[in-house]
Amino acid sequence: MNELNVFAAKVLPKQELFSQGHRACQGCIPALVLRWMLKVLGRNTIVCNATGCMEIISSSYPETAWNVPWIHVAFENAAAVASGVEAAIKALRRKGRLPYDVEPTILAIGGDGGTSDIGIQALSGAMERGHRIIYLCYDNEAYMNTGVQRSSSTPLWATTTTSPAGKLSKGQKTWKKPLARIMADHRIAYCATMSLGYPFDFVSKVEKAKAADGPVFLHCFAPCPTGWKCGSELGIRLSRLVVQTGVYPLFEVVDGVTYQTYKPPFLKPLKDYVSPQGRYKHLSAEDVEILEGLVREEYYKFERSAVQVEE
Repeated sequence: MNELNVFAAKVLPKQELFSQGHRACQGCIPALVLRWMLKVLGRNTIVCNATGCMEIISSSYPETAWNVPWIHVAFENAAAVASGVEAAIKALRRKGRLPYDVEPTILAIGGDGGTSDIGIQALSGAMERGHRIIYLCYDNEAYMNTGVQRSSSTPLWATTTTSPAGKLSKGQKTWKKPLARIMADHRIAYCATMSLGYPFDFVSKVEKAKAADGPVFLHCFAPCPTGWKCGSELGIRLSRLVVQTGVYPLFEVVDGVTYQTYKPPFLKPLKDYVSPQGRYKHLSAEDVEILEGLVREEYYKFERSAVQVEE
């Protein structure tokens, strides 16, 4: 975390648009994601925030952690409300009530449950219609705010309260939904996966999202120490290991072409990533080896299909 603090002090603006004093758990990576994103996007940003962890911890009445215009919306409709905000700005311009040179960044935010499950219909519609909005999914791989229930973004064999491991089950039975790929197939202006474990890559992609002329989808890996049953100091370490083991490739899609923005020189053993997490403690060494084989099969398939970006 110290490395990230040094990076932020040297690279990012000093202004705090998502301020300290919120109620996030110790080691909460989604809160850090929002803090960094707003530093890059700047003050001229309007946020539409779906119900979820980041809404609950930041807006307990009468206090707020937001220093930009912020709207709390229902679990399922952050993308729809952001679309409405964009349409309203266009209407104000037509009526002469807003100058054409004022171009707010409209940011919709949802967790993996509010994005890949409950909100995917509204999100798909917003992407298909071409609204100039940025949608951020902070993916902590379960419904953390309501009790660590499984979502379609929960990875294979991770245990949750609604996909518990036991004598007849290893936990989650389905593969993680490829949400970024689904959104990229809408032929949107820009789509990318991100992780704070790779801060230069993270900042570069947020800057590209801000400059894009059309809908943007950003999928950010966001460890939850509470839900994953791991140390609160491990968020950034896991944010690196998930990429280094091939579980979560970093890529962007521009004009239908997928570019791998960081290629690990070699894949680290999957046990390095799963062993610190209590949600995988039920897996045997043999189970981890089998899971590693499945992960690497998917990773190499992705690697063969992507264009490599020279560093």
